[in-house]
Amino acid sequence: MAFAPGHISGFFEPVYNEYDMEKTGSRGAGINLSLGAVSEVEFKDSEVQIFDFFINNKNCDSPVVRLAFNYLIGVQPLHVTVHTNLDLPIGQGFGMSAASAVSASYALAKILGIPNQKAMKAAHFAEVQLKTGLGDVIASCFGGIEIRKEAGLPPWGMIEHIPGSLDLVLCVIGDQLDTSKILSDREKIVDISQYGKYCIKKLIDNPTIENLFLMSQLFTKKTGLAENRVNEAINVAKGYGTGSMCMLGNSLFACGDTDKLSKVLSNFGKVYVCKVDQSGAHVIKKD
Repeated sequence: MAFAPGHISGFFEPVYNEYDMEKTGSRGAGINLSLGAVSEVEFKDSEVQIFDFFINNKNCDSPVVRLAFNYLIGVQPLHVTVHTNLDLPIGQGFGMSAASAVSASYALAKILGIPNQKAMKAAHFAEVQLKTGLGDVIASCFGGIEIRKEAGLPPWGMIEHIPGSLDLVLCVIGDQLDTSKILSDREKIVDISQYGKYCIKKLIDNPTIENLFLMSQLFTKKTGLAENRVNEAINVAKGYGTGSMCMLGNSLFACGDTDKLSKVLSNFGKVYVCKVDQSGAHVIKKD
Protein backbone atom coordinates (compact mmCIF):
# COMPACT_ATOMS: atom_id res chain seq x y z
CA MET A 1 0.00 0.00 0.00
CA ALA A 2 1.39 3.43 -0.89
CA PHE A 3 0.37 7.11 -0.92
CA ALA A 4 1.33 9.75 -3.47
CA PRO A 5 0.30 13.39 -3.10
CA GLY A 6 -1.64 15.25 -5.71
CA HIS A 7 0.30 18.06 -7.35
CA ILE A 8 -0.60 21.46 -8.79
CA SER A 9 1.60 23.21 -11.33
CA GLY A 10 1.28 26.99 -11.24
CA PHE A 11 3.26 27.34 -14.47
CA PHE A 12 5.60 25.18 -16.53
CA GLU A 13 7.98 25.02 -19.46
CA PRO A 14 7.88 21.69 -21.37
CA VAL A 15 11.28 20.14 -22.03
CA TYR A 16 11.48 17.29 -24.54
CA ASN A 17 14.44 15.07 -25.32
CA GLU A 18 13.48 12.74 -28.16
CA TYR A 19 16.36 10.41 -27.34
CA ASP A 20 16.04 10.16 -23.56
CA MET A 21 12.84 10.20 -21.47
CA GLU A 22 14.95 10.58 -18.32
CA LYS A 23 15.80 14.10 -19.50
CA THR A 24 12.24 14.88 -20.62
CA GLY A 25 9.84 16.68 -18.30
CA SER A 26 9.19 20.26 -17.33
CA ARG A 27 10.71 23.19 -15.55
CA GLY A 28 8.27 25.13 -13.42
CA ALA A 29 6.83 25.37 -9.95
CA GLY A 30 4.01 23.88 -7.97
CA ILE A 31 2.57 22.60 -4.71
CA ASN A 32 2.09 19.05 -3.50
CA LEU A 33 -1.21 18.32 -1.79
CA SER A 34 -2.21 16.39 1.32
CA LEU A 35 -4.99 14.98 -0.89
CA GLY A 36 -3.80 12.42 -3.40
CA ALA A 37 -3.92 8.72 -4.24
CA VAL A 38 -3.64 5.59 -2.12
CA SER A 39 -3.01 2.33 -3.99
CA GLU A 40 -3.16 -1.18 -2.61
CA VAL A 41 -1.46 -3.77 -4.80
CA GLU A 42 -1.44 -7.54 -4.62
CA PHE A 43 -0.30 -10.17 -7.06
CA LYS A 44 -0.15 -13.91 -7.59
CA ASP A 45 1.58 -16.18 -10.08
CA SER A 46 -0.24 -16.67 -13.35
CA GLU A 47 0.23 -18.42 -16.68
CA VAL A 48 -0.30 -15.10 -18.48
CA GLN A 49 0.09 -11.47 -17.45
CA ILE A 50 -3.14 -9.97 -16.11
CA PHE A 51 -3.74 -6.49 -14.69
CA ASP A 52 -6.98 -5.64 -12.86
CA PHE A 53 -7.47 -1.97 -11.96
CA PHE A 54 -10.08 -0.51 -9.64
CA ILE A 55 -10.33 3.26 -9.15
CA ASN A 56 -12.58 4.36 -6.29
CA ASN A 57 -14.00 0.81 -6.27
CA LYS A 58 -14.91 0.94 -9.97
CA ASN A 59 -13.33 -1.56 -12.36
CA CYS A 60 -11.68 0.38 -15.19
CA ASP A 61 -8.54 0.50 -17.28
CA SER A 62 -5.66 2.71 -16.18
CA PRO A 63 -3.30 3.14 -19.15
CA VAL A 64 -0.67 5.14 -17.24
CA VAL A 65 -0.46 2.57 -14.41
CA ARG A 66 -0.49 -0.30 -16.90
CA LEU A 67 2.44 1.20 -18.81
CA ALA A 68 4.35 1.95 -15.59
CA PHE A 69 3.93 -1.69 -14.56
CA ASN A 70 5.18 -2.82 -17.96
CA TYR A 71 8.37 -0.84 -17.33
CA LEU A 72 8.69 -2.37 -13.86
CA ILE A 73 8.01 -6.05 -14.51
CA GLY A 74 8.25 -6.48 -18.28
CA VAL A 75 6.34 -9.55 -19.46
CA GLN A 76 6.47 -11.54 -16.23
CA PRO A 77 3.36 -13.76 -16.04
CA LEU A 78 1.79 -12.21 -12.92
CA HIS A 79 -1.81 -11.47 -12.04
CA VAL A 80 -1.68 -8.00 -10.48
CA THR A 81 -4.68 -6.34 -8.83
CA VAL A 82 -4.64 -2.63 -7.98
CA HIS A 83 -7.20 -0.78 -5.85
CA THR A 84 -6.64 2.99 -6.02
CA ASN A 85 -8.60 5.62 -4.12
CA LEU A 86 -8.36 9.14 -5.53
CA ASP A 87 -9.18 12.12 -3.31
CA LEU A 88 -9.56 14.53 -6.25
CA PRO A 89 -10.99 14.32 -9.79
CA ILE A 90 -8.88 13.34 -12.80
CA GLY A 91 -8.24 15.84 -15.59
CA GLN A 92 -8.43 18.97 -13.44
CA GLY A 93 -4.76 19.78 -12.93
CA PHE A 94 -4.42 18.01 -9.58
CA GLY A 95 -1.87 15.45 -10.79
CA MET A 96 -4.14 12.47 -10.11
CA SER A 97 -2.80 10.53 -13.09
CA ALA A 98 0.73 10.86 -11.73
CA ALA A 99 -0.37 10.14 -8.15
CA SER A 100 -2.11 6.93 -9.22
CA ALA A 101 0.94 5.78 -11.20
CA VAL A 102 3.40 6.67 -8.43
CA SER A 103 1.39 5.15 -5.58
CA ALA A 104 0.73 1.92 -7.50
CA SER A 105 4.36 1.67 -8.66
CA TYR A 106 5.72 2.27 -5.16
CA ALA A 107 3.42 -0.41 -3.74
CA LEU A 108 4.37 -2.98 -6.40
CA ALA A 109 8.06 -2.12 -6.04
CA LYS A 110 7.83 -2.72 -2.29
CA ILE A 111 6.37 -6.21 -2.86
CA LEU A 112 9.01 -7.11 -5.43
CA GLY A 113 11.93 -5.57 -3.52
CA ILE A 114 12.57 -2.99 -6.25
CA PRO A 115 14.03 0.42 -5.24
CA ASN A 116 11.65 3.40 -5.19
CA GLN A 117 13.89 5.12 -7.71
CA LYS A 118 12.92 2.52 -10.32
CA ALA A 119 9.25 2.94 -9.45
CA MET A 120 9.58 6.71 -9.92
CA LYS A 121 11.31 6.15 -13.26
CA ALA A 122 8.58 3.77 -14.46
CA ALA A 123 5.80 6.21 -13.52
CA HIS A 124 7.65 9.13 -15.14
CA PHE A 125 8.22 7.21 -18.37
CA ALA A 126 4.53 6.25 -18.51
CA GLU A 127 3.33 9.84 -17.99
CA VAL A 128 5.73 11.28 -20.55
CA GLN A 129 4.99 8.64 -23.15
CA LEU A 130 1.21 9.01 -22.81
CA LYS A 131 1.46 12.83 -22.49
CA THR A 132 -0.70 12.84 -19.36
CA GLY A 133 1.87 15.01 -17.59
CA LEU A 134 5.49 16.10 -17.58
CA GLY A 135 6.64 17.14 -14.10
CA ASP A 136 3.97 15.80 -11.74
CA VAL A 137 5.65 12.45 -11.06
CA ILE A 138 8.95 13.98 -9.94
CA ALA A 139 7.18 16.56 -7.79
CA SER A 140 4.87 13.98 -6.19
CA CYS A 141 7.81 11.78 -5.22
CA PHE A 142 9.52 14.58 -3.30
CA GLY A 143 6.61 16.62 -1.87
CA GLY A 144 6.58 20.21 -0.61
CA ILE A 145 6.35 23.48 -2.51
CA GLU A 146 8.81 22.97 -5.30
CA ILE A 147 10.67 24.78 -8.03
CA ARG A 148 11.62 22.37 -10.80
CA LYS A 149 14.83 24.10 -11.88
CA GLU A 150 15.81 21.45 -14.42
CA ALA A 151 13.59 18.92 -16.18
CA GLY A 152 13.63 15.14 -15.94
CA LEU A 153 14.69 12.51 -13.47
CA PRO A 154 17.60 12.95 -11.04
CA PRO A 155 20.47 13.58 -11.54
CA TRP A 156 19.39 15.69 -14.56
CA GLY A 157 16.19 16.88 -12.97
CA MET A 158 16.78 19.36 -10.14
CA ILE A 159 14.23 20.42 -7.53
CA GLU A 160 14.55 23.24 -5.02
CA HIS A 161 11.98 23.65 -2.25
CA ILE A 162 10.31 26.81 -0.97
CA PRO A 163 9.77 26.32 2.79
CA GLY A 164 6.21 26.85 3.88
CA SER A 165 3.05 25.32 5.23
CA LEU A 166 -0.38 26.64 4.30
CA ASP A 167 -3.98 25.68 3.84
CA LEU A 168 -5.13 25.49 0.24
CA VAL A 169 -8.60 25.88 -1.20
CA LEU A 170 -9.19 24.04 -4.47
CA CYS A 171 -12.20 24.60 -6.71
CA VAL A 172 -13.30 22.53 -9.73
CA ILE A 173 -15.03 24.98 -12.05
CA GLY A 174 -15.57 23.35 -15.45
CA ASP A 175 -15.16 20.23 -17.54
CA GLN A 176 -11.92 18.26 -17.73
CA LEU A 177 -9.11 19.51 -19.95
CA ASP A 178 -7.37 17.03 -22.24
CA THR A 179 -3.74 17.38 -21.14
CA SER A 180 -2.41 15.24 -23.99
CA LYS A 181 -4.24 17.41 -26.56
CA ILE A 182 -2.76 20.63 -25.15
CA LEU A 183 0.73 19.12 -24.92
CA SER A 184 0.44 18.07 -28.58
CA ASP A 185 -0.61 21.53 -29.81
CA ARG A 186 2.61 23.01 -31.25
CA GLU A 187 1.25 26.54 -31.47
CA LYS A 188 0.06 26.52 -27.86
CA ILE A 189 3.34 24.98 -26.67
CA VAL A 190 5.26 27.96 -28.09
CA ASP A 191 3.39 30.37 -25.77
CA ILE A 192 3.57 27.98 -22.83
CA SER A 193 7.33 27.57 -23.27
CA GLN A 194 7.98 31.30 -23.67
CA TYR A 195 6.09 32.39 -20.58
CA GLY A 196 7.05 29.31 -18.56
CA LYS A 197 10.72 30.14 -19.09
CA TYR A 198 10.14 33.75 -18.02
CA CYS A 199 8.19 32.76 -14.88
CA ILE A 200 10.74 30.19 -13.70
CA LYS A 201 13.53 32.77 -13.99
CA LYS A 202 11.55 35.33 -12.00
CA LEU A 203 10.68 32.80 -9.29
CA ILE A 204 14.28 31.62 -8.92
CA ASP A 205 15.26 35.29 -8.45
CA ASN A 206 12.65 35.63 -5.67
CA PRO A 207 11.65 32.16 -4.40
CA THR A 208 8.59 32.89 -2.25
CA ILE A 209 5.06 31.50 -2.13
CA GLU A 210 3.69 34.95 -2.90
CA ASN A 211 5.82 35.19 -6.03
CA LEU A 212 4.80 31.68 -7.08
CA PHE A 213 1.16 32.83 -7.11
CA LEU A 214 2.04 36.05 -8.95
CA MET A 215 3.97 34.18 -11.64
CA SER A 216 1.18 31.61 -11.96
CA GLN A 217 -1.35 34.41 -12.48
CA LEU A 218 0.89 35.99 -15.11
CA PHE A 219 1.34 32.64 -16.87
CA THR A 220 -2.42 32.02 -16.81
CA LYS A 221 -3.13 35.43 -18.35
CA LYS A 222 -0.42 35.37 -21.02
CA THR A 223 -1.05 31.80 -22.25
CA GLY A 224 -4.83 32.22 -22.43
CA LEU A 225 -5.34 28.73 -21.02
CA ALA A 226 -8.06 29.76 -18.55
CA GLU A 227 -11.73 29.89 -19.51
CA ASN A 228 -13.77 32.96 -18.53
CA ARG A 229 -15.28 31.30 -15.46
CA VAL A 230 -11.82 30.42 -14.11
CA ASN A 231 -10.65 34.01 -14.62
CA GLU A 232 -13.74 35.25 -12.77
CA ALA A 233 -12.94 32.96 -9.83
CA ILE A 234 -9.33 34.19 -9.73
CA ASN A 235 -10.58 37.77 -9.51
CA VAL A 236 -13.06 36.92 -6.74
CA ALA A 237 -10.34 35.10 -4.77
CA LYS A 238 -8.27 38.31 -4.69
CA GLY A 239 -10.73 39.74 -2.17
CA TYR A 240 -9.84 37.07 0.40
CA GLY A 241 -6.31 36.05 -0.53
CA THR A 242 -4.80 34.95 -3.83
CA GLY A 243 -5.54 32.26 -6.40
CA SER A 244 -4.61 30.98 -9.83
CA MET A 245 -5.40 28.29 -12.39
CA CYS A 246 -4.26 24.71 -11.85
CA MET A 247 -2.23 23.59 -14.86
CA LEU A 248 -3.86 21.94 -16.73
CA GLY A 249 -7.45 21.99 -15.48
CA ASN A 250 -10.63 24.02 -15.33
CA SER A 251 -9.85 24.53 -11.68
CA LEU A 252 -8.29 26.96 -9.24
CA PHE A 253 -6.01 26.84 -6.21
CA ALA A 254 -6.03 29.60 -3.61
CA CYS A 255 -4.80 30.53 -0.16
CA GLY A 256 -5.67 33.26 2.32
CA ASP A 257 -8.83 33.34 4.46
CA THR A 258 -9.70 29.66 4.08
CA ASP A 259 -13.29 29.90 5.33
CA LYS A 260 -14.21 32.89 3.19
CA LEU A 261 -12.45 31.51 0.12
CA SER A 262 -14.28 28.21 0.54
CA LYS A 263 -17.60 30.04 0.74
CA VAL A 264 -17.18 32.39 -2.22
CA LEU A 265 -15.55 29.79 -4.47
CA SER A 266 -18.37 27.30 -3.80
CA ASN A 267 -20.43 29.54 -6.09
CA PHE A 268 -18.15 28.44 -8.94
CA GLY A 269 -17.95 24.70 -8.30
CA LYS A 270 -16.98 21.95 -5.90
CA VAL A 271 -14.50 23.03 -3.23
CA TYR A 272 -11.81 20.98 -1.47
CA VAL A 273 -9.60 22.12 1.41
CA CYS A 274 -6.19 20.59 2.02
CA LYS A 275 -2.67 21.33 3.22
CA VAL A 276 0.77 21.15 1.62
CA ASP A 277 2.16 17.61 1.59
CA GLN A 278 5.69 17.75 2.99
CA SER A 279 6.75 14.09 2.77
CA GLY A 280 6.16 13.02 -0.83
CA ALA A 281 5.23 9.53 -2.01
CA HIS A 282 5.77 6.72 0.48
CA VAL A 283 4.77 3.18 1.34
CA ILE A 284 2.08 2.84 4.00
CA LYS A 285 2.46 0.21 6.69
CA LYS A 286 -0.77 -1.76 6.98
CA ASP A 287 -2.18 -2.40 10.45
